[in-house]
Amino acid sequence: MKEMSANTVLDSQRQQKHYGITSPISLACPKEIDHIYTEKLIDAMKPFGVFEDEEELNHRLVVLGKLNNLVKEWISDVSESKNLPPSVVATVGGKIFTFGSYRLGVHTKGADIDALCVAPRHVERSDFFQSFFEKLKHQDGIRNLRAKAVEDAFVPVIKFEFDGIEIDLVFARLAIQSISDNLDLRDDSRLRSLDIRCIRSLNGCRVTDEILHLVPNKETFRLTLRAVKLWAKRRGIYSNMLGFLGGVSWAMLVARTCQLYPNAAASTLVHKFFLVFSKWEWPNPVLLKQPEESNLNLPVWDPRVNPADRYHLMPIITPAYPQQNSTYNVSTSTRTVMVEEFKQGLAVTDEILQGKSDWSKLLEPPNFFQKYRHYIVLTASASTEENHLEWVGLVESKIRVLVGNLERNEFITLAHVNPQSFPGNKEHHKDNNYVSMWFLGIIFRRVENAESVNIDLTYDIQSFTDTVYRQANNINMLKEGMKIEATHVKKKQLHHYLPSETLQKKKKSLSDVSRSSGGLQSKRPSLDGSCLDSSRDTDSGTPLTSPVSSVKPSKPDSPPMGETERSSAEPAAVVVGKPLSVPAAQGLSIPVIGAKADSTVKAVSPPAVCTIPTVVGRSVIPRVTTPHNPAQGQPHLNGMSNATKNVIPKRSHSPSVDGSSKRLKDIEKFIRLESTFKDARAAEDRKRKSVDTIRGESMPIPTIDTSRKKRLPSKELPDSSSPVPANNIRVIKNSIRLTLNR
Repeated sequence: MKEMSANTVLDSQRQQKHYGITSPISLACPKEIDHIYTEKLIDAMKPFGVFEDEEELNHRLVVLGKLNNLVKEWISDVSESKNLPPSVVATVGGKIFTFGSYRLGVHTKGADIDALCVAPRHVERSDFFQSFFEKLKHQDGIRNLRAKAVEDAFVPVIKFEFDGIEIDLVFARLAIQSISDNLDLRDDSRLRSLDIRCIRSLNGCRVTDEILHLVPNKETFRLTLRAVKLWAKRRGIYSNMLGFLGGVSWAMLVARTCQLYPNAAASTLVHKFFLVFSKWEWPNPVLLKQPEESNLNLPVWDPRVNPADRYHLMPIITPAYPQQNSTYNVSTSTRTVMVEEFKQGLAVTDEILQGKSDWSKLLEPPNFFQKYRHYIVLTASASTEENHLEWVGLVESKIRVLVGNLERNEFITLAHVNPQSFPGNKEHHKDNNYVSMWFLGIIFRRVENAESVNIDLTYDIQSFTDTVYRQANNINMLKEGMKIEATHVKKKQLHHYLPSETLQKKKKSLSDVSRSSGGLQSKRPSLDGSCLDSSRDTDSGTPLTSPVSSVKPSKPDSPPMGETERSSAEPAAVVVGKPLSVPAAQGLSIPVIGAKADSTVKAVSPPAVCTIPTVVGRSVIPRVTTPHNPAQGQPHLNGMSNATKNVIPKRSHSPSVDGSSKRLKDIEKFIRLESTFKDARAAEDRKRKSVDTIRGESMPIPTIDTSRKKRLPSKELPDSSSPVPANNIRVIKNSIRLTLNR
């Protein structure tokens, strides 16, 4: 009988539907202990408000029903105003679709709803932003109504609160006469004859629905995704804007894990998630299904055709046509931080499933302010609350530009931005009452054969601030009192910016032990404080614009270990102040004061071996690689290595120290600086050739190891040739320079 039951199980597994581009790694069904661990996982998540009760869920349904009726009324009114026959007006329809976390079924308490308004062809986008906007104004229960983006924005949206539920509403019109209640947006033909903004608006719903169709068990997928999203938020790596991953990217990673372990319980899937992606060989793409061909000629992610796509560091490809990379904002630093978090998550879940720890350990926040010795404090301030909200939104959306600039500095190994912003100290910004701060942890590269290294970060920071001011000026946002300041501080100075409870040192945990023992095998041993640089904590002076100028620095939390560091007298700062005419000038690249000419950088270890199945063209094979020579470049999806000739070196900095004072004088003569960082979103905005149908054997997908590469131009950022706004602006160009000694 046992043999018969075993055979029955094997037969059912063979007949199970196949999900994904590779066969599953395991078809094993959960054991009783797996269900116990899953219940414990649910209990650990409940205190964080990730589950809504039945009453709250029903309230959301009621609000969406009201909004759906409003949309139908509005479309009917627009149809009448355009003199359509009464018989047509009666059937024009209209519908609200949801997408994002609510559609996936993983939204948390109080979360907003991403919604799409679908209208027939005779309803224009201008109607949506005018007549529908006006209709919402006069509707009971609508509050905080605002058109967050203008009509020509990347994805135009109306934001409002309806009976206590926040809603982000985008618009798309289809090339059909009426919108029925049973309309299926997954049909690719719905994209025919649509403008790119409508396609982008539809993409959210199409991707969400496709993800749900590509997972073997929706409920298990949802519970696993809730756990992973909570973990990512707690660990500070949930932010598409700042170069980490957003909700749809985390959903696709979890969906891929579910495809590889289709019968596993949620507790097992969380562990397998960390196992799979701690060993994933980036930049090999994560795909939920084979990309589909189409004759609609829309731009899709394909590095065989689009050179820009080869520079993506961590591609996770949306499953709905037109396929796009959802992680174009990921940088070398953010990928490094996330990979370490995957490895740490694997170590913690190993302990949990062995009964040596519990799930609360996985959800512990990182101790960001004890992790690094050097930080850059980025401050955005404004004189009114309304201006501050606008200004902070713009500055935050461009912080990844600063990260990219710092990454290309030859002396910086990593620039880690903390996604959480903090209120600034108003005493240090007496002119402005509304202040926000972000903190970037910096790791400097150790340089051999050099007694000291002088590093100048002026250009890296100045080009970032210039980019922000250009953007603000281009969209007419820049107002009196809007300021950005960037200051270098050391860990022992952070107490001047943050309360002690934020900075307090926690006990050494399992994550710290695993980090110091394992670490990354890529470009650096670890992210912990032991590898920051070879400097000692000795100040020769305090930054003039630093709020700590009149306060004696406190003693460091740990002994100096016999290391020294000198900071320059002036940190970088850009301030918008009283009106002042500024003459135009040529762009200037300010080099860093370099080390000795024969200085060399320590070699880095090769990346970890990957044993996860990946796709090769259209043929699926198990991916088992062996360690390769780093000089041969990153391996291809088909096993071929990338040509190292494509590697673009970091910016070189080797001027003589004697010329530094002259350069500092020259800085004040220049107002415009060439921006060196361009957003990789150009891969979506630029016109690209369509993919020809490939017959026979597929071409390999080329990838490039882009750790320190130059990003391609972006239409989202302002043209670097446009001048930094001079009217009503006073730009103070100080330098941020430091000396690292052995």
